[in-house]
Amino acid sequence: MFPLLRTLADRPRTPARFLVLGSASPRLLRQTSETLAGRVAFHELEGFGLNEVAETERLWLRGGFPRSYLAGSEPASRRWRNAFIDTFLSRDVPDFGGAIPPATLRRFWTMLAHWHGEVWNGAEFGRAFGVSHTTIRRYLDLLTSLFVVRQLPPWFENVAKRQVRSPKVYVADSGILHALLNLSAREDVVSHPKVGASWEGFVIGQAMQLLAAGPDQCFHWSTHSGASVDLLVAAGSSRYGFEVKRSEAPRLTPSMRSAFDTLRLDRLDVVHAGTQRYRLAPNIDAMPAADLAAALRPLRQ
Repeated sequence: MFPLLRTLADRPRTPARFLVLGSASPRLLRQTSETLAGRVAFHELEGFGLNEVAETERLWLRGGFPRSYLAGSEPASRRWRNAFIDTFLSRDVPDFGGAIPPATLRRFWTMLAHWHGEVWNGAEFGRAFGVSHTTIRRYLDLLTSLFVVRQLPPWFENVAKRQVRSPKVYVADSGILHALLNLSAREDVVSHPKVGASWEGFVIGQAMQLLAAGPDQCFHWSTHSGASVDLLVAAGSSRYGFEVKRSEAPRLTPSMRSAFDTLRLDRLDVVHAGTQRYRLAPNIDAMPAADLAAALRPLRQ
């Protein structure tokens, strides 16, 4: 198939374009990189985003998978997500060459959901599984390469502070996170200890999607003294910071001020769960998550 596509793509007068869905056949996706070098571009298709739907909280609770978001009821949405997890582990992972038993990978994925939003600690995970930290890192990288886990690398530079140099890990879709945590309803989510981390991962994913920022542009930054910024987007010579708060009326903190000054940010947005947008300091604004799409439109690439 692909030698034919290559010939058609190279015709000088009537070139053709073809859309190949990698999810339809992982083997096809691998062949594209082998036979169409220099002729193929890869696009990661995200789920629903804040620029496409109006109900921010529903998107957070159910996630961006269309069948989950559009389900007629919460139980129907939850059933779809549970079925997705089972099918993904039993069929999709082996198709992509993953040789890890589905039960082992599900246990790791569930444990990762409880670690959502934390700095990665391979040694601790390895002790819990009884395997080496290199083996457990292979599990993490496999789920990352399959787009169900997000690793946010650390940003560090020559500043007079001890900086964290390990990535933060997130379950990529908030709805899948809630299913892995066995949270069925809104009340379960908002009363769970990971509610703040869940909201943080959701907002970070939406900001990255809205900015069309690649993985080589997005980082977290924190120091051992407590200063941090949840998401740092480095776009050329510009730096944009995002701090995420589940509260409805966040205030300026010493950590935010330290991050803004130390990293020389052009702008810092504090994204919260309320409804009001207001100024915290020059170039530091608090904004509701529902306004994120409109606020970031001027910054899109």
